[in-house]
Amino acid sequence: MDAVLLITGAATGIGAAIARRMAQPGARLVLHTGRNAAGLEALAGELRATGAQVATALGDLADPATAPALVETAHEAFGRVDGIVSNAGRAQRGNFGTITPADLEAAFAMMPVAFLRLINAALPDLTTSRQGRVVAISSFVAHGFGTNGLHYPVSGAAKAALEALAKSLAVQLGPHGVTVNCIAPGFVRKDSGGHTATSSATMESAAAITPTGRIGEPADVAETAAFLLSPAARQITGQVIHVDGGLLLP
Repeated sequence: MDAVLLITGAATGIGAAIARRMAQPGARLVLHTGRNAAGLEALAGELRATGAQVATALGDLADPATAPALVETAHEAFGRVDGIVSNAGRAQRGNFGTITPADLEAAFAMMPVAFLRLINAALPDLTTSRQGRVVAISSFVAHGFGTNGLHYPVSGAAKAALEALAKSLAVQLGPHGVTVNCIAPGFVRKDSGGHTATSSATMESAAAITPTGRIGEPADVAETAAFLLSPAARQITGQVIHVDGGLLLP
């Protein structure tokens, strides 16, 4: 695959797993992180050793200048953008009475608003690409409310908005041969040192309410993303694929 792929939130977790899955000789990857420069550079070195070409970029996606800058980084390194994995995000637990409008605004700025800015900046590339793909990483919290006694109203609202934007984008870009899909993971094990809004004890107990009897690994999500980014998925668009071990079935 000679497409130029931009992955946000790529230093750890799901983003890093997708980058590893897509890395191969000749692959061209633009990897972003908000602040974890050391982690991102370590990953970039690992992927370059596989033969992939890798460019890196830092920036807070809540800053309006960051998304266009990521597309510019791709242009400077590889001349274009063919695929986007919008992965960067942050889970936040809380209940009404403690969460604030500022919390909601921050979640929207980092997720659906940043996604909109990123797509607007990359739109000329996507509409002329022969292999255009967009994958947005959503979450079960946009569909299951109070799962395992946990409440994520702010994150759930932001992820739901992300999915709505992705579906509208799928309609707009369909005639150009570009597919746009979302992946909604269930509970996924975090990398050591990565951000989490859920304690390790709660994560382990989540396996008991997941029909497969296990929580997910970042690689589980990466495999689905790799398929959606591939030519084999050319007729799949506007979908939300749940990679959650059946979490939302009961």
